[in-house]
Amino acid sequence: MDISIFGLGYVGAVSAGCLANEGHRVIGVDPFRAKVDLINQGQTPVIEKDIGEIIARTVDEKLLRATQDVEDAVQNSEISLICVGTPSQPNGSLDLRYVVKVCEEIGAALRNKDGFHVVVARSTMLPGSMRNTVIPALEQASGKVAGQDFGVCNNPEFLREGTAVYDYRNPPKTVIGEIDEHSGDVLAGIYKELQAPLIRTSVETAELVKYTDNVWHALKVGFANEIGNISKSLGLDGHAVMDIFCQDTKLNLSPYYLKPGFAFGGSCLPKDVRALTYKAKSLDVKTPILDAIMPSNHLQVERALQMIMSHQSKNIGILGFSFKAGTDDLRESPMVEVIERLLGKGYNIRIYDNNVHIASLVGANRDYILHQIPHISEMMVSSIDEVLAHAETIVIGNGAAEFSSVPDRIRNSQVIVDLVRIRDRPSDSTYDGICW
Repeated sequence: MDISIFGLGYVGAVSAGCLANEGHRVIGVDPFRAKVDLINQGQTPVIEKDIGEIIARTVDEKLLRATQDVEDAVQNSEISLICVGTPSQPNGSLDLRYVVKVCEEIGAALRNKDGFHVVVARSTMLPGSMRNTVIPALEQASGKVAGQDFGVCNNPEFLREGTAVYDYRNPPKTVIGEIDEHSGDVLAGIYKELQAPLIRTSVETAELVKYTDNVWHALKVGFANEIGNISKSLGLDGHAVMDIFCQDTKLNLSPYYLKPGFAFGGSCLPKDVRALTYKAKSLDVKTPILDAIMPSNHLQVERALQMIMSHQSKNIGILGFSFKAGTDDLRESPMVEVIERLLGKGYNIRIYDNNVHIASLVGANRDYILHQIPHISEMMVSSIDEVLAHAETIVIGNGAAEFSSVPDRIRNSQVIVDLVRIRDRPSDSTYDGICW
């Protein structure tokens, strides 16, 4: 393919060299003459393993050249990749001036171009930047309509400095955020040789994926450091602790526990978070990430409450109030707090949970219900039907399989507040998901 790449910094130079190395004809564009000259002389403008040799070879093979002429680049390519910087402002917001300038330049060139051209943003931008900044700038400068006269995609990069060429050739995934299928097809064509999952989604989702990845990496570093600091204060080797932690790829380093939803509860997680943060304080070790876990969890309880109350019905039905499906354990169940808060505000509640039967509970659970929350036991009913007959707002509090049919059984006047994603569907007027 004929590809133009705008911005010959770290991402742009690596992308240009790697694409040319795969046989594409690549034109690099940069406003700085020094970078353009380096490329055309077969030299790299960035320091990165292997990229120097790749640029030298692909320039010699006439597969890579550079220019300051935007019109030349757009007219002689079918797809343009935007790889300019998006630095932080003093308040933490993004400075998109370079993106806007490039979009205006590309748009002006598109005004005079026949045929369908795809503009791809690889620059890291917050969700909404494509719709609110990139597309309007392109449309205004070109006098054309995105998705109709030209294509637009978001294509986040996952390159680590020092291993960028390897990462380009061996990506964890390739994400294409597209505004139309044809644009996505064109972009997917340049990645067909890569052995990695190809994920096509909305531009907004693609924008957020990049931030989710990087913030998760930052969180992992901070988490490991806090565990390491506690370890050292206890006379332990933090590396030994985390090496064992990382050997668990079923729960620790896996998708498990990484599905957005309701707050955690139960007899282990809350207790152990509190115990470890207490121990850190006793050692005079600051752990701001660990300290934030319980307040963050409580905010999810508050979010659920606000969602329930926003539907303005006093008749509430709760389906599932043990802390997770398949158990009768109510200890530190966040649903218990939700129910008690709603009771305090005068809501009329019915509760069903097949795993919670007072007559069969023994030990700590029986004592908890009979002595700690006896008022809640009075609201329990024996079937889903009783809850549906009573409630205008139905809250699904855990993922018991028997609740999966509930969305098909509600009346037109009823609404579901789903805290566990019992159905894979977006929120609408009768279905309200807590994180979707």
